[in-house]
Amino acid sequence: MPGEHVFAFSDGNFKEEVIGAAEPVLVDFWAAWCGPCKMIAPVIDEIAEEFHGKVKVGKVDVDENRQTAMEYGVMSIPTLIIFKGGQPVERAVGYKSKDELKAMLEKL
Repeated sequence: MPGEHVFAFSDGNFKEEVIGAAEPVLVDFWAAWCGPCKMIAPVIDEIAEEFHGKVKVGKVDVDENRQTAMEYGVMSIPTLIIFKGGQPVERAVGYKSKDELKAMLEKL
């Protein structure tokens, strides 16, 4: 269950919610069966809380939204992609600590 500041992105709303966003967007590509995805979920929630109002944070379930995952070349999960101005600008694969994610976001 994502935190209150974590959006659910899908094939249907990705263009509007992520590509069209005014602020940078951190997207967590995940699946319910993925162990490392479950491990990083609380970190994503904390980042969403801490960067609320500065960065939009959301998740894409790759099992339910294969088109978006394929479009951005997501082969392993979790894959975290930061979009800025509608373009992917940072990418990380696998579990990342809160400090690692903060460093990625603060570079923007």
